[in-house]
Amino acid sequence: MAYLLDANVFIQAKNLYYGLDFCPAFWEWLIAGNAKQNVFSIEKVGDELIAGSDELANWAAQRGQGFFLPPDAAMLPALGQVSQWATSQNYEPAAVNTFLQVADYYLVAHALAHGYSVVTHEIASTSTKKIKIPDACIGLHIKCLTPFEMLRIERARFVLGAAK
Repeated sequence: MAYLLDANVFIQAKNLYYGLDFCPAFWEWLIAGNAKQNVFSIEKVGDELIAGSDELANWAAQRGQGFFLPPDAAMLPALGQVSQWATSQNYEPAAVNTFLQVADYYLVAHALAHGYSVVTHEIASTSTKKIKIPDACIGLHIKCLTPFEMLRIERARFVLGAAK
């Protein structure tokens, strides 16, 4: 299974439980997963991370287009499908307009176009004020899971080595 990661996966990992300073294994696992063509994100997410001007921005800047995938021709019909889905739901017009302008829209479309599973910390919601990634994934039949589910499925192991 190949995964597309939402910006919040990187941000929460850095800020909370997999800090670059104390859990480098998580970040190395992402790089190794990318080398195996299993773990990616999209260019717009990379741009958001790089705009942060912090250690995560530096990490993201080092990954490039092999990790943060640029839009491609296959996405054009998928963008239309995602847009049609968003506008045909009962969301407030402002929610639809916002969704169609942010990275979430492109993340969902990229997953739809290429058969990726989306990884996010967002939770589905019944609110009509904001389109959440899991709701779009459900509506478009795209697999959506949390980072912890991804790590368990992939049997990630962050094991301490012997003391030096």
